[in-house]
Amino acid sequence: MPGFFFPHNNMTELNGKEDCKLTEGKIHKKKQKAFGADLKNYLKSMVPHIESGIKTSNSRNVTLSAEEVIQWSQSLEKLLASQSGQGVFREFLKSEFSEENIEFWLACEDYKKTKSDHLHGKAERIYEEFVQSDAIKQINIDYQMREATAKKAQDPTHTSFDEAQRTVYILMERDSYPRFLKSKVYLNLLNQLQTNTSK
Repeated sequence: MPGFFFPHNNMTELNGKEDCKLTEGKIHKKKQKAFGADLKNYLKSMVPHIESGIKTSNSRNVTLSAEEVIQWSQSLEKLLASQSGQGVFREFLKSEFSEENIEFWLACEDYKKTKSDHLHGKAERIYEEFVQSDAIKQINIDYQMREATAKKAQDPTHTSFDEAQRTVYILMERDSYPRFLKSKVYLNLLNQLQTNTSK
């Protein structure tokens, strides 16, 4: 039986795996560089509006100040209460490949404000996008919660996703949020705002 357990065959296989890992590493670095450029552009697009104020959907002028950005560090709740905070945090989560968490959380917030006759359609969309086991943006919840959420989504009420949303919130609060506060994204933005304020 030729070629069954020859060591050099295994070595070739190993080298192939190592080459594959090297290639994956290079792709990951490229992704990080691309993300860095995207984030830079995002922050640049925000920072010029500091003095002129950022237009929000209700067309009020909102100024992004160092004070507001400092408040983001007090709690995840304060960060998510700010439209600008959501945007910066989302960009950070993209860098960690976990933006599905904030997207799910925001979808749930929107879902709670939905009129009763539209609940079924929205519940189905949220379930398919974030909860089902082969969802494109699958959130990190255990099997029992996934099953319970699936049942609640079939006969939806305004609280159908509350438990899953709470779990994802806690996950962000304990995991991503502390890293966000130590990240260059947050610290550079704060530094830039404080510099502009002191001018």
